[in-house]
Amino acid sequence: MTDSRYNVVIIGGGIVGLGVALEITRRFPHLRLLLLEKEDRVARHQSGHNSGVIHSGVYYKPGSIKARLCVAGAAAMVEFCRDHGIAHDVCGKVIVAAHADELPRLEELRKRGEANGLTGLRLIGPEELRDIEPHATGLQALVVPSTGITDYAKVCEKYAELISARSGTVITSAVATGIRRQPNEIVVETSRGAFSATALINCAGLFSDRISRMAGDEPGVIIIPFRGEYYDLIPARASLVRSLIYPVPDPRFPFLGVHFTRRISGKVDAGPNAVFALAREGYRHRDINLRDIASSLAFPGFWRMARQHWRSGFDEFRRSLSKPLFVRALQRLVPEVSAEDLVPGSAGVRAQALKSDGTLVDDFQFVPSGKVLHVLNVPSPAATASLTIGKAIVDMAIESLVLAEPPVAAASN
Repeated sequence: MTDSRYNVVIIGGGIVGLGVALEITRRFPHLRLLLLEKEDRVARHQSGHNSGVIHSGVYYKPGSIKARLCVAGAAAMVEFCRDHGIAHDVCGKVIVAAHADELPRLEELRKRGEANGLTGLRLIGPEELRDIEPHATGLQALVVPSTGITDYAKVCEKYAELISARSGTVITSAVATGIRRQPNEIVVETSRGAFSATALINCAGLFSDRISRMAGDEPGVIIIPFRGEYYDLIPARASLVRSLIYPVPDPRFPFLGVHFTRRISGKVDAGPNAVFALAREGYRHRDINLRDIASSLAFPGFWRMARQHWRSGFDEFRRSLSKPLFVRALQRLVPEVSAEDLVPGSAGVRAQALKSDGTLVDDFQFVPSGKVLHVLNVPSPAATASLTIGKAIVDMAIESLVLAEPPVAAASN
């Protein structure tokens, strides 16, 4: 016997699951919706451990889902923060080319950004760069005025509040332990009881591939956890950075490189790197989960990726263990920064989907399977684009999951 019946159940209380739930409650207020989160509150992982940046969409391949949803999502996020009194600042950023071989890639970023509909992009030289960021140096920089900052944990809290106000249900401390697909319903067994629905949306982030398999589907990818570690500038040296200073990213990887980010609180982060984590929730070096390690090592794509990118991975690992190496990477952007200016900061873990051929999945990936929809790859800029991602997933789900069905009645216990 299930505890309750719903039209749709969402697994995952990060910003994507919350964004989907918010859109469903807005568009289909008659549906009974349940969001299940395994932690004691929402946004405990990626959504609460990111840099707080409202990305502009300058990096993403024109025509990709990322590009389309990020550009519109950034505008929607700024509007949401303004409407709900959440602190934010459209402060802009500079992407700095430190070496001559980065100049063509910087120009390519400008072209990409313009193709994605961004306005106000401009290439500047060292003198104008110093006017914007007095302590930054480089051969050339790209000014991206539409980039902003906010606090995504606060955004998630507001999403959850609005979902509950619209008669959606959010249950925390509910670990999914099994999924049974029956002819007319899907039963999700959890540590808080069993819940049935006519449709299921998997937004489990770091565990989305396991939820997919739990539902009887083969996702074709595995989630590899990459830990991003930050240092913080000490308050006396926070004036080294006015807003956001980024390097030109390496096009081989879906990571942006170590950079400086002024948080909405005024604190300045320096980082992150990107190292393979020994646990899917491995925020520290000593966090080790043997099941997570074994699942990564057993996946053929992991070894193909390792053979291809071992040198870059080794460099990231060395920088993780060596503060002088981390500082040297930061000095490419701000030469004045020193080891004494930095104290250990926070860390986050990125859920990165990996294919069996060793390719890191770059774009968002949504996979329908009958009355189940799996959200398998939504890394950055997922927080920025969470409102538009929610709309895109609901658009997809309307037909495949029949979200517009009449409401179901609650089952008696």
